[in-house]
Amino acid sequence: MKVLIVEDEEAAARRLEKLIREIDPEIEVAGQLDSIEAVLNWMGQNKLPELIFMDIHLADGSSFEIFQHVQIDKPVIFTTAYDQYAIQAFQVNSVDYLLKPLKKASLEQALRKYYKWHGKAGLDYQELARAIQGSQPGKRFLIRIGQSIRVVEMKEAAYFYTEDKITFITTKEGKRYPLDQSLEKLEEMLDPKAFFRINRQFIISIDAIREMYAYSKSRVKVALDPPCELETIVSTERSPFFKKWLLGEGDGG
Repeated sequence: MKVLIVEDEEAAARRLEKLIREIDPEIEVAGQLDSIEAVLNWMGQNKLPELIFMDIHLADGSSFEIFQHVQIDKPVIFTTAYDQYAIQAFQVNSVDYLLKPLKKASLEQALRKYYKWHGKAGLDYQELARAIQGSQPGKRFLIRIGQSIRVVEMKEAAYFYTEDKITFITTKEGKRYPLDQSLEKLEEMLDPKAFFRINRQFIISIDAIREMYAYSKSRVKVALDPPCELETIVSTERSPFFKKWLLGEGDGG
């Protein structure tokens, strides 16, 4: 990832670069500028990096003036000795607002926030998905929510279901995430001894069954843990296979 440092104090700029490299050695400083004029000239000749560190008080004015001349669509971490500009900072793509003297812990937290919402530079989601899924086939799910990416282990899954044509996974901790896979695809991935498709809408884990109740037409109603607001009833055609699966005599039919 490349970053741009906008700072008019040479010592502060050197310290910031040193801390950045200590936190993440893969970060490359694309430029170090000390004035509004220098920034505008640099931006007219170079492609904006993924992240900008920007002091507010520069040699020739306030850095907020830069945003009046050019469109900056990259996130910015502001660094300043003054706290009165925080609201203004968050109106111009600010990821964080750090007070000087900078502390390594605060800078590290700001970078984590950036990675959480924007991801590392050059991140190819599909390539990452293939890499993780390929390394452990059927063991993990790669979930993307906005710019955030989360890996969920198969063993964390309590059940899967569809709602409004979207497939969801609910973890044993009760967290819900959307998935790219259909229930049909999940059936091929999941261990049939541990998971069972009770109807067209649900695949459940044996560990997620809290209680079961007799239902009409020889069907079974399942109470799940974590609880689910949707009705979970084993369909008539799946009921015979479900009973065998519970006894360990079948693999879901």
